[in-house]
Amino acid sequence: MARAIVLRQLSMAPRSRVQLERKLRQRGCDDDVAGRVLDRMTEVGLVDDEAYAEMLVRARHSERGLARRALAHELRKQGIDQEVADEALSQVGAGDERVRAEQLVEKRMRGLHGLAPEVQTRRLAGLLARKGYSSEVAWPVIREAVDAAPEHQRD
Repeated sequence: MARAIVLRQLSMAPRSRVQLERKLRQRGCDDDVAGRVLDRMTEVGLVDDEAYAEMLVRARHSERGLARRALAHELRKQGIDQEVADEALSQVGAGDERVRAEQLVEKRMRGLHGLAPEVQTRRLAGLLARKGYSSEVAWPVIREAVDAAPEHQRD
């Protein structure tokens, strides 16, 4: 039964070992049985927290624009070991974060056209904060975008 549950979960989407343990516990599987099944699945490569963490970091950074801080939180939530998480997070450098923040701000600025600079700044700051960007990354990007907006240019 535990094996079938794990295989069904993995067929839907990649999962971390902790996620699978939680699911087995939720379904009433004995902890010893769950441990043996997950050990075997790890041996054959079906459960691989390192690959899962790398995939999660890559996908969430490129698709949703999450910063390292938000990605670290996501990995902790998924039960990924700190060392494994640190290794996966090393894929995202400070330069990558800045570039992604600039892309997010540029995209959002299109919808903020015509608003006061303070409103634009506040909304952009909220966007980047929700995505986990530090103020050291966010504020320079926001200032540049708001200053460069055509409606704020002097004639």
